[in-house]
Amino acid sequence: MSTLLWGALPYVALALLVAGLVWRRRYDKFGWTTRSSQIYESRLLNIASPAFHYGLLFVLAGHLVGLFVPESWTRSLGVGEHAYHLLSLYGGTAAGVLTVLGIGLLVYRRRTNSPVFRATTVNDKLMYVVLVGAIVMGMVAKLTHASGDGYNYRDSIAPWARSLFRLSPRTELMDGVPVLYQVHMVIGMALIALVPYTRLVHMFSAPVQYLFRPYVVYRSRDPKQLGPRPERRGWERTGS
Repeated sequence: MSTLLWGALPYVALALLVAGLVWRRRYDKFGWTTRSSQIYESRLLNIASPAFHYGLLFVLAGHLVGLFVPESWTRSLGVGEHAYHLLSLYGGTAAGVLTVLGIGLLVYRRRTNSPVFRATTVNDKLMYVVLVGAIVMGMVAKLTHASGDGYNYRDSIAPWARSLFRLSPRTELMDGVPVLYQVHMVIGMALIALVPYTRLVHMFSAPVQYLFRPYVVYRSRDPKQLGPRPERRGWERTGS
């Protein structure tokens, strides 16, 4: 079971992610969208959507730092284990609460607005369940082990996660990990596998090329700068 969960399942989730992205890009290019419902209702969406997106962005950033920045690096910057634990506890909990609050408002909006509810698919419902499950379970795991310096996952989960990218998973590191953290990670891997098949796929469509686009030059129509506008035959009087 340990080999299946921590040695095989991560690669299965990654394979489903990559295969799903390739399939959507090739066969469902015009479906690669959030299927925005702003035309039906915008007042509540303007509150729920930023809360959800900013909260999720902070959650992802916290996971990337916690899993892929070694503890020795943060210590060299003067951030001790206790300080890191407090930052992770309060910052991570705040980000999780903000994300769940945003999701709650989005779900409420879908349930109370008939056109938006009719546009909700089975994939949307499954995505909300798995996403909320992953975030809530992560907060429960963190808060359950909040006393003292908490559970130092950077001694077990983080090295295991980095070993996956070396194609040599150290499954033995997961043997002593608390069950709540293990459940959180299994749900997280399920979420990764589901991303390409839901509206969450739009996270891979960030308009990065916009930062490198050519300048758009606008020409002034001020007569003082351009001089008199030339007459166009057939549209304006010629003076005859």
